[in-house]
Amino acid sequence: MKHFSSQVLRRTRGWVAAGLVGVIAVAACSRDGGSGDAPTPTPPLAAPTPYALVLPSNFPGSPLLPADNPLTVEGVDLGRHLFYEKTLSVDNSISCASCHRQSLAFTDGLAHAVGVNGAKHPRSAMALSNLLWDPLLTWDGTSAGLETQARTPLTNDIEMHQTLAASVAKLQAQPAYVTRFAKAFGAGALTEDNMLKALSQFVRTLVSGNSRYDRYRRGDRSVLSADEVRGLQLFITHPTGTAIGRGGNCADCHAGDLQTNHLFVNNGLDRTFPDLGRAVPTGLASDQGKFRIPSLRNIALTGPYMHDGRFTTLEDVLAHYNEHIEYGSPNLDPNILNGTNSPLGIGQPLGLTDTEKKQIVLFLRTLTDSTFIQDPRFSQPTD
Repeated sequence: MKHFSSQVLRRTRGWVAAGLVGVIAVAACSRDGGSGDAPTPTPPLAAPTPYALVLPSNFPGSPLLPADNPLTVEGVDLGRHLFYEKTLSVDNSISCASCHRQSLAFTDGLAHAVGVNGAKHPRSAMALSNLLWDPLLTWDGTSAGLETQARTPLTNDIEMHQTLAASVAKLQAQPAYVTRFAKAFGAGALTEDNMLKALSQFVRTLVSGNSRYDRYRRGDRSVLSADEVRGLQLFITHPTGTAIGRGGNCADCHAGDLQTNHLFVNNGLDRTFPDLGRAVPTGLASDQGKFRIPSLRNIALTGPYMHDGRFTTLEDVLAHYNEHIEYGSPNLDPNILNGTNSPLGIGQPLGLTDTEKKQIVLFLRTLTDSTFIQDPRFSQPTD
């Protein structure tokens, strides 16, 4: 916190100094006897307030907060307005929120995201929550950090399809945005980089951690039913076909309270890959068919599922892992290959019973955070 405070202090001193220069210049013009017209008012100089980000007690420490873009109240507020701003698209028809709806845990309910002019994206829109811990973003990990990722949907031809320069020009024509940028970053700070920084600040505040599962993890054992607890036990158990215990083989990838290990895996969807996944940015054959492991937070709200939205329901997803893994798929994740409840061992289907599959689905529904999807801090601004 000491380091953060010194950053704010140094930045504030700079803005104050700049402000004094401006005051002196205006005063000099008045003494010189100009036309007598009142000077054009300038936006107020920024003195941003550090944003108090409160994290759930059962979450891991050390979130990824870049030193050059600290969270501030003014920056987050600006980012929230930008997130819902349709003029950031080429035809003023969509905003970030068009594909990331709060009521659906910031996804869109479609198998393929739809951009301007009805253009369909080849992949499903990912949900937005708890991205403070994700070093690589998007399904294939192309973007390292939110500031980098924010650029893509704004400029992509099949998403919002507008240059950053054009977006800045539109915002500069709106006095309210000139003022908001000044409050967040200083006078004259309505720039492309600050636009991306503000959007990133807002998205970093989208923390979901108040589901029934979270309350169970924090000690309230009354919030889950016996079947839900059994579903949790199955979820976290890696089965090996022995008498040690039956399991759903889920937590190898969807680990911990964040419900992800942040890695990229091939989960046995295809033998050949119409979408190369992680291999798109890396060019490695060993990455073909691998995709980022998404968090299962609010999973009951974020279907259709998988990178291409091929599964409509959670029951469809369980059926895939239980009965339809493509064991001949190149780069298949070893945890899937060797996870089975069959006494015949490695290479056999998972072998969950119908009751066990239902219990896992019941557990997955306990990951829904109803406060998150109704939190007014994340909703469309009215001012």
